[in-house]
Amino acid sequence: MPRHFIALADHSQEDLRRYLELARLIKLNPRAFAKACEGLTLAMIFQKPSLRTRVSFHVGMAQLGGQAINLGPKDIQLHRGESVADTSAVLSRYVDGVMARLYAHQDLLDLAANCRVPVINGLTDFNHPVQVLADLQTIEEKLGRLQGLKLAYVGDGNNMAHSLLAGCSIMGMHVAVGHPRGYAPDATVVTTARGAAASAGGSVLVTEDPAEAVADADVIYADVWASMGQESEAAERNQRFAGFQINEALLAGAKPNAIFMHCLPAHRGEEVTSGVIDGPRSVIFDQAENRLHAQKAILVHLLGHKR
Repeated sequence: MPRHFIALADHSQEDLRRYLELARLIKLNPRAFAKACEGLTLAMIFQKPSLRTRVSFHVGMAQLGGQAINLGPKDIQLHRGESVADTSAVLSRYVDGVMARLYAHQDLLDLAANCRVPVINGLTDFNHPVQVLADLQTIEEKLGRLQGLKLAYVGDGNNMAHSLLAGCSIMGMHVAVGHPRGYAPDATVVTTARGAAASAGGSVLVTEDPAEAVADADVIYADVWASMGQESEAAERNQRFAGFQINEALLAGAKPNAIFMHCLPAHRGEEVTSGVIDGPRSVIFDQAENRLHAQKAILVHLLGHKR
């Protein structure tokens, strides 16, 4: 398995299955892993605000017997007088692992290339793999399997779409992305996902018709229409995405037992109605909880085995 956790596409189905099984065991019996990262330190770099990523990694390290250090944009000199390479080299001398939530994906790649300790991608403008690992755990818990299920993501072809395409295709799911014109996911990501899906028995659909994406889906997934750093585009995006709201009418096209997921934070009345996100099909808070367990599995595998 890769020594870093940068993208789901870097992993095989066997790799992801090992992470999911470890996450399941940790959730069932967290005390059994209470010393898995004893004496170890995780540096957490945050260029963006965070609730779920910050708290789940911090608490996760504490529950594994280690500690986490939060490094915000005003705490270090990343791109303000110190290069990514130098930052990586210094941190490698102090800590046992680095988790970074950055704007530019290239900065994360540079960080990993120059770090002698494991680097975990806490989110970039290109992907969000830790979120989707937790999503896969949640889907399996709720629906009993991954292979052969259909997940429909409706909205911007953004970092969430990229990681869902990667993770779902590797696990043999059928993944559909419904997006407005001009907001398609990265073509290379789609091509890679199609290859992975073909090998695992799944499929990939990218369409500008949200109803086509959602048809007979087992899982419906939404994200905000304007992510952090795109606030100036919010008004235009709200107009362009108006027909892509997940509401009761769109949800009716999915399977009767379909679940609704959202990576949060959510804007009720924009990408999803209150009736859907707060309704009986929504699993958003179980999904959020699994960030803790899935990320603990990553920490145990990447850091804990060094002890």
